[in-house]
Amino acid sequence: MTTALLITLAVFAVFGVLAISIFNRLIALGRRCDQANADIDVQVKQRFDLIPNLVEIVKGYATHERGTLEAVMKARAATAQATSPVAMGQAEAALGSALGRLMAVAEAYPDLKASQNFSELQAELSDLENKIAAARRYLNGAVTEYNTTREQFPANLVGEMFAFGPKEAVVIVREDRPRMETAPAVRF
Repeated sequence: MTTALLITLAVFAVFGVLAISIFNRLIALGRRCDQANADIDVQVKQRFDLIPNLVEIVKGYATHERGTLEAVMKARAATAQATSPVAMGQAEAALGSALGRLMAVAEAYPDLKASQNFSELQAELSDLENKIAAARRYLNGAVTEYNTTREQFPANLVGEMFAFGPKEAVVIVREDRPRMETAPAVRF
């Protein structure tokens, strides 16, 4: 009876250590997802702060492009109000499209294109866009790893027991893809 009890205790100890290990892994992966989301927020905030400067510079050169400038500011406001990864993806798609139109407008104004302030802001915006894209890829990778780990056996048992829910990746909704892939039209 003592040997059976020791074996039973050993089995429970192994399962306990395994459960603790899985629990800690899920916590670490979840935190990585949260950190990746926060990184995106920081870079989106930087872009959010940069856009009014770009708009003001363009406004000085292209006063009759009011609709384009308003579209950029409206899209900027929509990104600030996005509360979920899907909503953020939609808002980002709209903002990207509006910024593309703004840059196309800038191409039509040689003086604006030659402006050092505009060039510096445009380069900074381009750099931020690249950083945001990289941060999204990192977030989506972290979310995929977390969700995959959470769904695999035996982690799914531990995940269910401690209510580890799925995480959402940043996605671009299919309806937004054509708008993002279409070159902006410039009309005068």
